[in-house]
Amino acid sequence: MTQDELKKAAALAALEYVEEGTIVGVGTGSTVNHFIDGLAGMRDRIVGAVSSSEASSRRLAGHGIPVIELNDVESIPVYVDGADEIDAALCMIKGGGGALTREKIVAAVASRFICICDASKQVDVLGTFPLPVEVIPMARAHVARELTRLGGRPVPRAGFVTDNGNLILDVHGLRITSPTNLETAINQIAGVVTNGLFALRGADLLLVAQPDRVLRLSAA
Repeated sequence: MTQDELKKAAALAALEYVEEGTIVGVGTGSTVNHFIDGLAGMRDRIVGAVSSSEASSRRLAGHGIPVIELNDVESIPVYVDGADEIDAALCMIKGGGGALTREKIVAAVASRFICICDASKQVDVLGTFPLPVEVIPMARAHVARELTRLGGRPVPRAGFVTDNGNLILDVHGLRITSPTNLETAINQIAGVVTNGLFALRGADLLLVAQPDRVLRLSAA
């Protein structure tokens, strides 16, 4: 199977966790695109979806799935999203597509967070994938200095602006042995909107596609 076929297998496996008559939380990225395409087949059995990005909203709308504002929603039973890296505790690095802030907000509202990916995203220690940090534009240089003090090498994402009008610093060179502590420390830097560590609110279930099956893993 190709990597894209593995992504599709993980995404379609997540459909069985979607509850009929409810609102579904939908993430962002190439794996989630397969989930959205699969969700189209049951659009008449759900109320709609809360989306974490403008790109996902457009794809949902293209399939005729109602896109609902998060402020109009009291609860989301299930949120489905991918990861750039995920460890055995189901802590993740996310934000390669730049939607980390909205992803983190939707995940916070959801009762259950299901991560979908292929095995290439599983790691023993987070940090090989550069950690995205969303920053207010006027604070870019200040935040970069503070991230350097934390041991990282921040690089501005060239030509990229988030859906919220902010910038992304991709932090290289980290070996993240305590994801919750680092997530908290970075979020305390003035000018940081949020960072791509999903450790304080990690995944509840990981669906990881292998050539012969989709494994279902809970946090170690």
